[in-house]
Amino acid sequence: MDVFITRNEEEILVALERLSGAAVIGCDTETSGLSPKHGKLFSIQFSDGEFNVLVPLSEGIAMGGFTELLADDRIVKIFHNAKFDLEFLSASGHSVRNVFDTMIAEKVLTRGADQSSSLAETLYRHFAIDLDKSQRAKFNRKWDGIWTEDLVNYALSDVVHLPRLMQEQSDWLSRLDLAEEYAFQLSRSIVRQD
Repeated sequence: MDVFITRNEEEILVALERLSGAAVIGCDTETSGLSPKHGKLFSIQFSDGEFNVLVPLSEGIAMGGFTELLADDRIVKIFHNAKFDLEFLSASGHSVRNVFDTMIAEKVLTRGADQSSSLAETLYRHFAIDLDKSQRAKFNRKWDGIWTEDLVNYALSDVVHLPRLMQEQSDWLSRLDLAEEYAFQLSRSIVRQD
């Protein structure tokens, strides 16, 4: 996995140069809780499927040009459970446009099948990938904000597969004539970010 952690403006510019040409980018956040009113935004991660970037906000690193990347209509930003991430990003003053939500897509695809739409279950179902979610418990209000190699790998493991998952789900949505239902469900779940 090609891992890049941005800790200064120069590194942000390098990462943006690589990501800004992508048509789709996987995105995820790490937070201290479930509500932006009571929790903190610790990081945002991006991946084009090969190049994986972590912006360690917990270390005082600013979003820099990633704010414009999130608002760029030309690039699809792929989230799993976008509503959660978008609430934290919006509360921090960041607008996100052109969103694909792999969790909603999976719910539309598996409707009536009584299957989990968690990212771990979804990736296993589509690609036989096992995600280790054990590091998640370390992100709490008492976390020291330092990004260990294990935490970086955990955070990036959630985004690296999103571009491929979106392609797979989009193909199935089209084959099953469910693209319109997906768009409807997405619009019900996500309020347009300004």
